[in-house]
Amino acid sequence: MPKILLLFFLLSLGIFSTSCKKAEAPGRKFIIAVIPKGTTHEFWKSIHAGSNKAASELAAQGTDIEVIWKGPLREDDREQQIQVVEGFTAQGVSGIVLAPLDNRALVRPVADAQRAGVPTVIIDSGLESEEIVSFVATDNYQGGALAARRLGSLLGGKGKVIVLRYQEGSASTAQRERGFLETLQKEQPQIEIVSSNQYGGATTETAYKTAENLLIKWKEVDGVFCPNESTTFGMLRALQDAKRAGQLKFVGFDSSDKLVEALSKDELSGLVLQNPFRMGELGVRAAVDTLDKKPVQARIDTGVQLVTRENMQEPAVKAVLTPDLAAWLKR
Repeated sequence: MPKILLLFFLLSLGIFSTSCKKAEAPGRKFIIAVIPKGTTHEFWKSIHAGSNKAASELAAQGTDIEVIWKGPLREDDREQQIQVVEGFTAQGVSGIVLAPLDNRALVRPVADAQRAGVPTVIIDSGLESEEIVSFVATDNYQGGALAARRLGSLLGGKGKVIVLRYQEGSASTAQRERGFLETLQKEQPQIEIVSSNQYGGATTETAYKTAENLLIKWKEVDGVFCPNESTTFGMLRALQDAKRAGQLKFVGFDSSDKLVEALSKDELSGLVLQNPFRMGELGVRAAVDTLDKKPVQARIDTGVQLVTRENMQEPAVKAVLTPDLAAWLKR
């Protein structure tokens, strides 16, 4: 009997010891893969910085977290982005924050990630999928409407306008283009949209060439709208080279040093600004909240505003127009 009691005591001790070790073991590390549409434009650098800020603050609060930043170089390389999503799913990362290049092409990889237990937060541009945690983005239609009202006001309700689109399959810019076109046609019916079927493509260079051709064809045009950073900068360069910068009313989207300079010189009549820094930050936070079993809103609006030469120095506007990214990108 004593031997049996001793055995029982030792086993109990062992079990107690094991349970103590489990209680003392640190929580698992969250590895969040942040996958942008591309890695060259200033917009994506802001998202990267915001992602790093979220990771730093969460780590300071006791969450063991690592953000991995990886995406295609070009914003038209759907296959590479699909491979990046599939690669992270296979590696078993904790969660994914994705800005999909195409609202349909990324549906299957995201569904596969969900089945593998890797939740996905979508940022910037929509995805035609119900298998996502949350959509963190600008109200893109409203952004297009803001641009239409600004351009319509500057033109006094009359004139000819060009819309240089971005690329097919991009849900965010398609919403901006639709918001612009529908608002202008409804509120300023006397303004003629002479071209709205040309796409600038994924780079500044392709946008520049398309813009150059449009300006040659439409010499009497009065206004221009572009729905993202690369099309806006491509059009700006084409206007500068044609000695027409500042002669047309021109509303673009997003921000970079050169676009801010053009705005200050009145070569741009307005910029519709998103908040990509906040988009990256809230995307990572939504992913971590999901992993922590906390409630997450299905749609998180990061805001949109119109910036002009008149308001660009206001502190609240300046913080979004020219954010300080350097400290967060060094991490």
